[in-house]
Amino acid sequence: MFTSKGQLVASLVVLSIAIGACGDNQATNNSNPAANGNATPAANTAAGSNLSGKVTVDGSSTVFPISEAMAEEFQKANPGVQVTVGNSGTGGGFKKFCNNETDISNASRPIKPEEVELCKKNNVEYIELPVAFDGLSVVVNPQNNFVKCLTVAELKKMWEPAAQGKVTSWRQIRPDFPDQRLGLYGAGTDSGTYDFFTKAIVGAEGKSRGDYTASEDDNTLVQGVSSDTNGIGFFGLAYYENNKEKLKLVAIDNGKGCVLPSAETVADGTYQPLSRPEFIYVKKSAATRPEVKAFVDFHLAEANQKLVKEVGYVPLPQDILSEVQARFNNGKVGSVFEGQGSTVGVTLKDLLKKEK
Repeated sequence: MFTSKGQLVASLVVLSIAIGACGDNQATNNSNPAANGNATPAANTAAGSNLSGKVTVDGSSTVFPISEAMAEEFQKANPGVQVTVGNSGTGGGFKKFCNNETDISNASRPIKPEEVELCKKNNVEYIELPVAFDGLSVVVNPQNNFVKCLTVAELKKMWEPAAQGKVTSWRQIRPDFPDQRLGLYGAGTDSGTYDFFTKAIVGAEGKSRGDYTASEDDNTLVQGVSSDTNGIGFFGLAYYENNKEKLKLVAIDNGKGCVLPSAETVADGTYQPLSRPEFIYVKKSAATRPEVKAFVDFHLAEANQKLVKEVGYVPLPQDILSEVQARFNNGKVGSVFEGQGSTVGVTLKDLLKKEK
């Protein structure tokens, strides 16, 4: 069952960690493809148009498109409820959440020990809910005609702390690459994506070279790589999907051949080690408010999983979704990861097997 620490930790030990994003709290808008579509069946039968109130969400920029799409559809059926979704990054989101500033915190990795302590200090109890699966995309500028696939070892050589100020040319990564400047773009240190990427690639969470262009806003990274012919960067797959014409996707070789990230390779576990689950954390005291409970129920409705897919993520299968819903209904507080933070290792196939 999902309430078992041993089972979920064992099953989620490969697909987790990572990287969030940046920006202040902001009202949802129509920037996402899914948010502009027709209401889903669940939207038409959502918790009732007589609901009123406000729901505040902040955190991971990676999870942001999912929550934004959900908020847009939820508000169509419940115009009396205002849902605001910010993207200050996973770390920034947890700071606000644990300081009682938000109802829901989006996260692209599990909560860290210091965040657990901050929540405990401020008497904030939380319910941890996986909502989707995602893969991190590694991208280069479209004019790059020599990079098609990189090994995990090559990525580590590029990003490890020892590379700072020393590994500055593409030729240093592979001898047959040209002697051209290496332009690095990546998530900022408040991002769950940064945490996950460094754990998966460098081997230590939060450890990397510091001489790269950093941002918790994935759109800023897209802009950076797309305007730098020598650029390479990493962020959630959904941001690549929404900017295909500006970027070139790089396959990753984890020792079993080159694999490109996609909904299929994330779902079947072949895209490793850069696949992970995405989370929302719901404040238990806020979950007693009808508008917050209705929004979370809407978020987890099976019919609304098509929104998850439309914005570029891998939906949870129904059996896992049922476990997540039960966890929310039962008000199960705490993290099955016990504050470990980023976790790398389990495939979706493993997760399904463990949860049965």
